[in-house]
Amino acid sequence: RRTSPFEPLEPIEPAEPLSFAIKGAARPERLILSPFSQRSIHENIILIGMPGCGKSTLGRRLAEALHRSFVDADTYLEEKEGKSIPELFAVSEDCFRDAEERTIEALAKRESLVIATGGGVVKRAVNIERLKKTGTIYFIDRRPEDIVGDVEVGTRPLLAEGSAKVYTLYHERIALYRKASNEIVVNEGSLESVLKKLLAEVTDGERPLLV
Repeated sequence: RRTSPFEPLEPIEPAEPLSFAIKGAARPERLILSPFSQRSIHENIILIGMPGCGKSTLGRRLAEALHRSFVDADTYLEEKEGKSIPELFAVSEDCFRDAEERTIEALAKRESLVIATGGGVVKRAVNIERLKKTGTIYFIDRRPEDIVGDVEVGTRPLLAEGSAKVYTLYHERIALYRKASNEIVVNEGSLESVLKKLLAEVTDGERPLLV
């Protein structure tokens, strides 16, 4: 039995600040976020970008910080379709994209989620149109050489041809990612530094307080 793609977190009262520990800091630190600094407590936060750009890792941490539920769109897709992504790609890419479109349609009807989308979600404009109706889209932009350096490309259907495919897809999709996004967050440096940048964007540029 597959586990649910949704990863709920305990809700808190709106009047309370949100906080989470910064791991690996020289001294214990916590980020304090005012719940009122979030653009909308009901609006979805959607992460787009290349396979291996860090959407799922950052999405989980962001959801933890904001006390929201996190959903991996690919995991949700596999559960609802009853087939794995490689199985859908084995039929055809269009077969997978149709399933992805159904997934995005369902998730866009939800609220208060942090959603990590599949890398090719931008290939169909209808997906972006639906996501933007109920959320804000953040493009996690990571250099292809960094993706190649720490992602097992053979486990990704569209990257199975090897590392050169990462560069090809990046250059094919970069304009689509930029056009689809409301904000761009460059993924370079430590996970914690990128997470801070993403949090700053989500909170409308209001710098979280370190205590």
